[in-house]
Amino acid sequence: MTSAADFPRRSRRPSWAGRNYTLLTAAAVVTNLGSQGALIAAAFAVLDAGGDGGDVGLVAAARTLPLVLFLLIGGAVADRLPRHRVMVAANVLNCVSQAAFAVLVIAGDARLWQMMLLSALGGTGQAFFNPAAEGMLMSSVGGEQASRAFAMFRMAMQGAGLGGAALGGALVAVIGPGWVLAVDAVAFAVAGALRSFLDVSHIPPREPGGGLLADLREGWREFIGRPWLWTIVAQFSVVVAVVGAADAVYGPLVARDSLGGPGPWGLALGAFGAGTVGGALLMTRWKPRRLLLAGTLCVFPLAAPAAALAVPVPVGPLSAVMFVSGLAIEVFGVSWMTALHQEIPEDKLSRVSAYDWFGSIAMVPLATALAGPAEQALGRTTALWGCATLVVVVTAAVLCVPDVRNLTRRTKALAQGAPVPGASAARGGAAGQAGSPAAAGVPGSADAEGSVGRLG
Repeated sequence: MTSAADFPRRSRRPSWAGRNYTLLTAAAVVTNLGSQGALIAAAFAVLDAGGDGGDVGLVAAARTLPLVLFLLIGGAVADRLPRHRVMVAANVLNCVSQAAFAVLVIAGDARLWQMMLLSALGGTGQAFFNPAAEGMLMSSVGGEQASRAFAMFRMAMQGAGLGGAALGGALVAVIGPGWVLAVDAVAFAVAGALRSFLDVSHIPPREPGGGLLADLREGWREFIGRPWLWTIVAQFSVVVAVVGAADAVYGPLVARDSLGGPGPWGLALGAFGAGTVGGALLMTRWKPRRLLLAGTLCVFPLAAPAAALAVPVPVGPLSAVMFVSGLAIEVFGVSWMTALHQEIPEDKLSRVSAYDWFGSIAMVPLATALAGPAEQALGRTTALWGCATLVVVVTAAVLCVPDVRNLTRRTKALAQGAPVPGASAARGGAAGQAGSPAAAGVPGSADAEGSVGRLG
């Protein structure tokens, strides 16, 4: 008689979904469930405290400013220290700052300067987290299945974002923004615990360098030497800024004045999340040969939500527009992550990611801070139409760059043949580990802990 032990154990996971991939995915799901609702809660916490659109913009800018200031340092640190330790430390800081924010809001004594300070602490943690997380994911995936792994990771992450946004909007309306912020603090604690178990033994020890400035210069050379890389990051410095202003500042105001409050706005953000899930599912099957051409064409729909808010359309059509834009940007997100994984050496991933993040969000503090004054000077409708126009113009400009149109996916034959420029031995080792953020994936996010910044 045979027993169950006589049969080989069948893994429920695909071959490329190793331990790191599973832990990174689980942590991203947890943080997305909390963070998407917290984005809504923070905006309505400011409004409930008597603030206006300008105050909402100031709190959003306070989070993004230290992110911009410390990102490059965070990238250099993440390429020197074990990346999982940097990620855990950042999660701890985010947990503490978000918990303090929640306590102040629940107590009903939150002042604008306090909310700005705690948001700034959260942004500081994010500055160190994002490059480490993106480098960790890139170094944990290898081979032909890298694109599929990124798509599956992002599908899980965005699926959690879908639930988090819809649930967060409803909970803000029912129990208030403070308790939603408290849930986000708990999510950071759980995610940090999961990330503490990441295995970095497959990543070769870093060679001693010439110091922090030398590391930053080396990362800059890697970044500026690729026209497709720096031009798309420059494009997203505008796209992320105007989309961030529309979503973080104007969206809640339109929801309050025309849609019925946080519930409908949460539904619209949930539709965007559903679109990203659909886009990630599409990218598990579709592998466009011209990675960045396909991805960049899918940035154009990001202009549609700002246009819909400018009208403004009812929540049904707005949700449909958000769904389409979410699907389209996920095509870009997976294509972008695949291009970075394919072209950037493993030992420079976090530094290049830091320049990517830095360029992509550098204008966000200015855009969110000026969103209120722009509304007063031009009117909300004109400001939103301006956001939509800028997205279209800069995206069309990027298509003029030959490298963006022509960069192609590596073929199987090439990947198994002679070494490919830009690939590293460590990446081959990562293929053996078959592990698997984002972010950021859209110039950038490995994780939704990235604010409005990465759009994915």
